[in-house]
Amino acid sequence: MSIGIIDYGMANLRSVQKAFESVGVAAQIISTPEEIERADRIVLPGVGAFADAVRTLREKELAGPILAQIDKGKPFLGICLGLQMLFDVGYEDGVHEGLGVIKGKCVRFDVDDTLSLKVPHMGWNQLEFKRPSPLFKDLPAGAGVYFVHGYHVVPEDPGVIATTTDYGRPFVSSIWRDNVMATQFHPEKSQRVGLKILSNFAAI
Repeated sequence: MSIGIIDYGMANLRSVQKAFESVGVAAQIISTPEEIERADRIVLPGVGAFADAVRTLREKELAGPILAQIDKGKPFLGICLGLQMLFDVGYEDGVHEGLGVIKGKCVRFDVDDTLSLKVPHMGWNQLEFKRPSPLFKDLPAGAGVYFVHGYHVVPEDPGVIATTTDYGRPFVSSIWRDNVMATQFHPEKSQRVGLKILSNFAAI
């Protein structure tokens, strides 16, 4: 079993790799279509701007191979920006086409205007489980995870929502559809809970 962490120049890959290693799972940093095809499981992390990330994936000719492996049913985990890019469109600094795996959009938090909460949303917050996802097997109710983000996703189909989190109002903090799992939070920064999530992904 091999896990490939996709390197497209916009993520702290080593921290994700070290988190997998700490639960006894070998994960390789990969950067070519051939490596994406060979990996048994794919992780797409990301930090930064939606438009830059999607453009870079396409320029490096990685978007097509990622979509092809998702279509084949390969287990996929998106982290933070890796969740947001799965959607049809993002509204960060304009209107930008996403990968179109999940119907819906990625929009900026507006809670700072209404409730004096700061954006980006940074720090620890709790998960509310909406349905049982294999990613969250054996996690306690209200498990705490670590977030750093100014945008959040809005799926057209609420059936893909795995968890929500409250930041002035509920927002989608993870999704799950078939072999596609993705989190707005950072499992690699979420200590024991995050390590359990990565271990669960490796066991799928």
